[in-house]
Amino acid sequence: MLENSRILVVEDNEELQGILADFLEVKGAETDFADNGELGLKLALESEFDAIILDVMMPKKDGMQVAKELRENGCTTPILMLTALNGQEDLINGFDNGVDDFVSKPFQFPELEVRLSALIKRFRGQVASATLLFGSLEIDEKTKIIKREGHNLATTPVMYQILVELVKAQGELVTREALIHQLWGDDVPDKDVLRSHIYLLRNTLDKPFKKAMLKTVPKFGFRLEK
Repeated sequence: MLENSRILVVEDNEELQGILADFLEVKGAETDFADNGELGLKLALESEFDAIILDVMMPKKDGMQVAKELRENGCTTPILMLTALNGQEDLINGFDNGVDDFVSKPFQFPELEVRLSALIKRFRGQVASATLLFGSLEIDEKTKIIKREGHNLATTPVMYQILVELVKAQGELVTREALIHQLWGDDVPDKDVLRSHIYLLRNTLDKPFKKAMLKTVPKFGFRLEK
């Protein structure tokens, strides 16, 4: 699933670097390494990668700061964060800084592979030529630019994909299960993960405007309203 992909690993633990290098090499991935946040940021902005594996605790710049600066500089490469953190507040903080998914330490390599592959597949599949419209909302699938009432909306890749699914539904219900399957396949994450992404999407999509478009259908899922 990772064959022919190029992955940047930003991790200061030399032992873990070696383990990840061996694993990714076996899977057919080309891997670059950075042992601190500043170097990781530099490499990520200067070169093209299919995904970034990013540790939280690192010298010079921590993982959250690196993710934030990458997104501020227009980098859309998927970020998978390695972390010992847990809880909804930590998830929201990570997603708000541009992280796409988390793997908790200590992790199992099958989980790492599945999550990394899902991020890469989703990222590569977002290049299209269609423009999606719903009410005052407009999504250009080629450039991934989202506008509401003519104003650009900044989203993470996961928030973008959720919004695409909701716009495609044209006001009909999209169940939680359908969103989870679209985003993560059979590798179902903690229930707080989707909730955190929805929370951030609601802040981006609705908070700056008078009328809320994103509606929760209790016990079922979500829909958009013009």
